[in-house]
Amino acid sequence: MSAYPRWTEQDIPDLTGRRVIVTGANSGIGAETARALAEHGAEVTLAVRSVAKGQATAAGIRGATEVRELDLANLASVRAFAAEWSAAHPSGLDLLINNAGIMAIPRTLSADGYEMQLATNHLGHFALTGLLLPALVAIPKSRVVTVSSSAHRMVRGMNFDDLMGERKYGRWNVYGQSKLANLLFTAELQHRLDAAGMDIKAMAAHPGYSNTNLQHASPAMRNAGLEMSITKVMNSLIGQSAQMGALPTLFAATAPGLPGDTYVGPDGPAEIRGYPRVVDRTAAAKDRRAAERLWSISEELTGVHYPFD
Repeated sequence: MSAYPRWTEQDIPDLTGRRVIVTGANSGIGAETARALAEHGAEVTLAVRSVAKGQATAAGIRGATEVRELDLANLASVRAFAAEWSAAHPSGLDLLINNAGIMAIPRTLSADGYEMQLATNHLGHFALTGLLLPALVAIPKSRVVTVSSSAHRMVRGMNFDDLMGERKYGRWNVYGQSKLANLLFTAELQHRLDAAGMDIKAMAAHPGYSNTNLQHASPAMRNAGLEMSITKVMNSLIGQSAQMGALPTLFAATAPGLPGDTYVGPDGPAEIRGYPRVVDRTAAAKDRRAAERLWSISEELTGVHYPFD
């Protein structure tokens, strides 16, 4: 049983003066997350690929917001965002929400030549978190929340021998691996934060099945009209609202007393929908050796080394 039965936005504490970054905040769960945090007093940066779309979203939010360009699939953009945000906010960062993601798209390469799902869902956020670590250290009890997915259960582990899907590419398998990477990253980040004596909590969350644009991108890219129609029906029948889907992220970000490396999801059957509660993950997501290996590879691929010393 959850210690927070039917936890809702109304349970978010006063966040006046807190600085927050939400990636992928121009629509869906990211937009709902940014809105809820801003309405509770936080100063929220919407980190988005399209500034125009981000500004349109920010215009509908009551509270303090700013919009900055961030393309997680381009490491130069990640470095520029982190440098510019840190210079504009020298007092530090209270909360980083690694929300942006893409799902089950055809094989594509990022600006840096990496498989796009891994690049966007994991490598970009790995680099962003590392580059913003000094800002997070500056604020006591800051948090990092990375949005994963129950799709991490679709894979047995990280395929380190073909991480970029060069020999064999299955769009759902690669998506599942990128979401597994989110959980391995969270666990290893918390381990290293604890070892360094840093007062930062690394959390993870997943939204269940939420009715957002995320499911439409892949069939649209493949001109799969029938799949698009089926997806729309499934979203309307099964998917919960983006506002409900954002609750696990908001819970992980703001609920008091949560230990580091907490994973939050919906409390309904199969974690498809419902109110947030602490949930479990697969054995592959608890594999410390895999987490260490992924960390080393991520440092090499991104060129970002965390300043734990």
